[in-house]
Amino acid sequence: MPRSIRCSRGLTALALSGALVAGGAACGGSAAAGAGGQGGGAGSEAIAAARVLGHAEQGGALRAQAAHAAARAALPQVEPSPTTSAERQRFAKARFVANAGLAAGATYQWIIKPYQQGKFRKGASGRTFTLIKAGLAGAFAYNRLKAAVGNAQADPLLSKALAPLTAGIESLKEMGAKLRSGDIDAADITSFQNIINGVKDAGQSAGAPVKDQVPGVSELGG
Repeated sequence: MPRSIRCSRGLTALALSGALVAGGAACGGSAAAGAGGQGGGAGSEAIAAARVLGHAEQGGALRAQAAHAAARAALPQVEPSPTTSAERQRFAKARFVANAGLAAGATYQWIIKPYQQGKFRKGASGRTFTLIKAGLAGAFAYNRLKAAVGNAQADPLLSKALAPLTAGIESLKEMGAKLRSGDIDAADITSFQNIINGVKDAGQSAGAPVKDQVPGVSELGG
């Protein structure tokens, strides 16, 4: 084939390819312009919807954070455990004061005071209910005193001061039953009062002064 004919065919093919590319670009540009003109409103609505969705997601995240914070606030606060020897002694003294104070308050309010007012006597108004409360208070006071003795073990000075009272405290174990039955006399009341006063004196001498803390009736049976 002559060289001139091959060159002519090559030029023709190149020209045809350029025309096709140009035509495709023109069609694509025209279609895109048409779509842009027809879909402008739809695009605006899509943007608005996206913004609304973003606000909703943000609000949901804030509500989740608030719920998480509320849940954490509702959790019981855990009292830190003492670590050093000095901290353990301070903690033990604080617990001793609390337990001994409850024992003293219960003894005075529900045993000594009603006894002094004559409410334990046969025929006294409300005697049965008074004796029930006294019996509960006697058991409650004994348990709190035993707990106070246990607390004192962590403090050498306090433990030493309480040592002479441990036998007397143990003798109160059956006092609740005696009070509840009304089988109690002045000697029993005096013994109870002397032991409470002895515990207070021991706490005072060891730097752990005890103040009466009167429990409610509902606490006596707890």
